[in-house]
Amino acid sequence: MRELGVRPGEPPDAAGTAVTRTAGSPPPAPVAGSAGRALKVTIRALQAGPVVILVLLIAVLSLLSDVFLTLGNAGNVMKQSAVISILALGQLLVILTRGIDLSVGATLSLSAVVGSMVWRDHRSAALSVAAMLATGLAVGIVNGLLYVKGRLPHPFIATLAMLSVASGLALYLSHSQTIQGAAGIVDTIGSGRLSWIPGAGDFGWFPVATLVVVGVALLVMVMLRWLVWGRWVYAVGGSPEAAVRTGIPVQSVLISVYVLSGLAAGTAALLMVGKGNAGSPTSGALAELDAIAAVIIGGASFLGGRGGVGNAITGALIIAVMRNGLNLLGIDPTGSTSRPAPSSWPPSSSTWCAPIWSAASAASRR
Repeated sequence: MRELGVRPGEPPDAAGTAVTRTAGSPPPAPVAGSAGRALKVTIRALQAGPVVILVLLIAVLSLLSDVFLTLGNAGNVMKQSAVISILALGQLLVILTRGIDLSVGATLSLSAVVGSMVWRDHRSAALSVAAMLATGLAVGIVNGLLYVKGRLPHPFIATLAMLSVASGLALYLSHSQTIQGAAGIVDTIGSGRLSWIPGAGDFGWFPVATLVVVGVALLVMVMLRWLVWGRWVYAVGGSPEAAVRTGIPVQSVLISVYVLSGLAAGTAALLMVGKGNAGSPTSGALAELDAIAAVIIGGASFLGGRGGVGNAITGALIIAVMRNGLNLLGIDPTGSTSRPAPSSWPPSSSTWCAPIWSAASAASRR
C-alpha cells in the first residue's frame, strides 16, 4: 500500500500539510451525521411513547371486553376525559414554566357552586356561565399575584393555600350541600350528544363536551406555537435567568399562565355542572392530581420548557381509558373486585361462585 499525496487542485488541510490516505481505504464515515440521526430517532421514540401506551391499552382492553370498542363506549370515554383534558391544558401552561397549580380542583368546585347559586337565584344561563368563568379567572389572578408579587419561593405554597381557601369557601357558600339544577345550555354542553352523527341510535354517541375540549386545545396550541407569548412561556421554563437577560417580561408571563389555569378550571366546572345537573362543593376533589398526572404521563416535564397540547390530551385519554376499562372488567381501583360483566370477562359468576354456594348449603344442612 502506498500513501497518496494531495491531488492536483486539492487544498491542504488547516495546518497546511498534505492530507494522506491509504490506497484502497474507504472514505471516513460521517460520524456526526449518523449520531445526529440516531439522536433524532431516540427523541421521536420518546415523544411517541405515551401514544404507544394509549394504543396498547386500547388493544388490550378491546380483547378483554366486547363492549370497549363500541361507539357508545367511545363516547363515554370522551365524555369522562373532557373535564380532565380541560384541567390538564391549563396545568400544562403552568408546568411549562416550572410551576404547579394545586388549586385547580378546588377552583372547579368553587366555580361550580357559584354558577349553580347564580342559576338558582336569577335563572339566567348567561349569568351562570359568566359566574363560573369569572370565578376561575379570579382565583387564577390571585394565585399569580401571590406567587409573583408576593415573591414566594415556589408556586406550591400559593396554590396549596388557595386549595384550602377555595375548598372552604365552596363548602361555606353551599352549606355543604349539592345545589341542584343547571341551565339548559349548560346541561347540553356537559352531557349532550350530537344526534346527527350516525352510529349509536337516535341519541347519538359523540359528546358535545368533546367539542369544547377540541376548541380549548386548538386555542392553547395557537397561543403556544404562533404567538410570541408562547415562545416566552417555553423560554421562561427552559431558563428563567436567560429569559430575564433577554428582556422577556418573566413576571407577566408567570402571572398569565396561572390566570389561564384558573380560567380552564372555570371551564371545566361548566362541563362538570352540566354533566351532573348540579353544583357540588366536592365535585373537584383531587382533580388537580388527575390534571398533573395527565400532563406528566403525556410526556411533559416538571423541569419546564418541554411539552405540548398533545401531551396533555394523550395523558388525559390514558387515564380515562384505564378507568373505563377497569369499570368494564368489574375491577375496583382500590383493590377489591366486583362481579365481572359477562360480556367482558370469560368467567361467569355462576362458575366461580358455585363451590362457595355448595359449601354453604352443605353447612346449613348439617
